[in-house]
Amino acid sequence: MRLLVTRPEPDATREVETLMALGHDPVRAPLLEIEFLEDVPLNLDGAQAIVITSRNALRALGTHPERDKAVALPIFAVGEATAWAARQLGFTEVTIGPGTGAGLHPIICQEVHPSHGPLVHIGAEKVAFDLRGALESDGIDLRRVVLYRSHPVETLSEDVVDGLKSGDIEGALLLSPRTARAFARLVQRYGLVTEVKGLVCYCLSKAIAEAVVPLGVEACVPQFAREEDLITLLESGA
Repeated sequence: MRLLVTRPEPDATREVETLMALGHDPVRAPLLEIEFLEDVPLNLDGAQAIVITSRNALRALGTHPERDKAVALPIFAVGEATAWAARQLGFTEVTIGPGTGAGLHPIICQEVHPSHGPLVHIGAEKVAFDLRGALESDGIDLRRVVLYRSHPVETLSEDVVDGLKSGDIEGALLLSPRTARAFARLVQRYGLVTEVKGLVCYCLSKAIAEAVVPLGVEACVPQFAREEDLITLLESGA
């Protein structure tokens, strides 16, 4: 199957390699560009744990001058892939969530006590789920530290536009709400709404699917918000 890979780099390249190994024909089209921010303090004083909800946050942390101080703390990782990346960075006490910020929320509430200090959420300027608000309602203080921004791309390549017009591209993998919204906006900008109605969008969560359903595409969501489950769903032909 010819598939649109929309993740930002370097995850796009890794996903392309996975899909090629399964016999698919992936087309690389990152819809977000990542900008890492410098000279941002981590605000770790008194913190009892780190929260990470994306691998890009760990990439930013990898070159941060306070990296060693951060990895000495326990970490709550949004999912298995992020947990693996956290261990590679040096974290040793890792609690793994189910793949979404919303799913991580009850796990944090079960594991931490508000009196032991705040948590530090290292991540992007914009987040899909308001974890800070959810935890504050439970009496848990969450400090947000922004180490990167993501910017939606403004154009599609000629090959991608032609593939969507002709129906040669049969599916698209969408792994974040921002990516899905960027995809929907570009489809409308290029006047492709009619042409993509036969497209199958493989969406990591219901929130992602909701962003593209108005296009009239078929949206498939795995039972669990994990990339490996999304690939399994794709392979099943569901």
